[in-house]
Amino acid sequence: MSAPNILYVMADQLAPHFTGTYGHPLVKTPNLDALAERGARFDAAYCHSPLCAPARFTMLAGRSVSAIGAWDNASELPASVPTLAHYLRLVGYRTTLSGKMHFVGPDQLHGFDERLTTDIYPADFAWTPNWDAADERIGKWYHNMEAIHEAGEAVTTYQIDYDEEVGFAARRKLHDLARDGDDRPFFLTASFIHPHDPYVARPEWWNLYEHDNIDLPEPIADDQVDPHTARIRTAIEADTVGYTDEQMRGARHGYYANVSYFDDWLGKLVATVEEAGLADNTVIIVTSDHGDMLGDRGAWFKMSFHERSARVPFVIAGPGVGQREIPNVCSHLDLLPTLLDIATDGGPWPELGVELEGRSLWNLASGGADDVSETTGEYTAEMTSHPMFMIRRGDYKYIHCDTDPPMLFDVANDPLERTNLASDSAYTEVAAEFAAEVAKRWDSDAIRKRVLASQHARQVLYQAMSTGPLTSWDHLPENDVANAYVRNHQDWAEAGPRMRLDR
Repeated sequence: MSAPNILYVMADQLAPHFTGTYGHPLVKTPNLDALAERGARFDAAYCHSPLCAPARFTMLAGRSVSAIGAWDNASELPASVPTLAHYLRLVGYRTTLSGKMHFVGPDQLHGFDERLTTDIYPADFAWTPNWDAADERIGKWYHNMEAIHEAGEAVTTYQIDYDEEVGFAARRKLHDLARDGDDRPFFLTASFIHPHDPYVARPEWWNLYEHDNIDLPEPIADDQVDPHTARIRTAIEADTVGYTDEQMRGARHGYYANVSYFDDWLGKLVATVEEAGLADNTVIIVTSDHGDMLGDRGAWFKMSFHERSARVPFVIAGPGVGQREIPNVCSHLDLLPTLLDIATDGGPWPELGVELEGRSLWNLASGGADDVSETTGEYTAEMTSHPMFMIRRGDYKYIHCDTDPPMLFDVANDPLERTNLASDSAYTEVAAEFAAEVAKRWDSDAIRKRVLASQHARQVLYQAMSTGPLTSWDHLPENDVANAYVRNHQDWAEAGPRMRLDR
């Protein structure tokens, strides 16, 4: 069999806990459910960094935050960093991106042959954090309680506008790929912004849910709130402006509605693959960049290594994929090697040029075994003044930050992470081993100095670029209207049959 096509579908800020696929009793995700029922569902998949740009850059590169300098949402992904799109091109794939990837800097392709849409967020250094004043709330571009207070219904929003464009462009590209006569396999990424806040949904998705049935998070005692969560709560004004239970129910209602909206687009893309005759040779992968706390621990959005922020859905379906639920811990770092195994059928990979930090999950997805069940995480963005590190191995998760007490959780037996075992005498040896591993694996002081140096440089560059004429790095999609549809230099009698795609 020739190398399979790959359709990679991404949500934004989708925690698996809030999908029917992963067991939520209310949230309707029939299309993701269907893929999981005929494919592989990974039950302990994590982002490497719980923030949009770092999560995506580390996913694309198969390397950690500190390896590529993916510090925050205003960090540039250097053009010299090889990505999965580069590697897939090397083994003969056509690579296309429709939707969000949050590239910062003048390189807006990073190995993709083409981008069908612009991005939804800025490509410059505007969103640079400031660790010199880490305790000061960020104003202009930062999350606050408006997202919770304003949750509800709307005919459209800029996020709906964006996802409609992303979905349309991806479906049209699938049709083009099916009728263009090019036998090379394709890698098409369709990356949506929903269910990312603000939690505003169109009426047909809002009305899928009975408002009074929307569940609220389990309460947490004040002494169970860790310092980083407390910083987040202060920064987003959850502890000052605050919100009521009814406002929390409204925000969760809007989030659930937008999860179903994303799932509907997933279904449309799968249907397009099928109607275009591509299903027998297309692997479909679905994930998110990170999750959403959605009120758990009194926190919202992401930016922490707690489960609802750092866990992601990860489902693979298609030719060669076994029907199974996989408990092994894994992360976005494992995506690139997995794609290389899919693309080469387990054969030799192209020259990598750099060492990858993940492992291939293809053997697991295709029915094999794997003794490895671990991953790592790094966070160096807002609401901390020092790097944060995470190790998840087996049932345990260990979180370290130089300014905070360590955290150790038995995630299997304490999925809400209410009991920090780091100071429990019964777990002294386990905590000490993790602490020693953190010290050996990461030089926190050196990483902090790199983060600060990067922030200082980018702050100066942003101020300079904001003075005088604007030179935008934002992607401008090509639109070759001179050769679209039927034009004078084309024979309409030939154009019709050439562009027709029958079932």
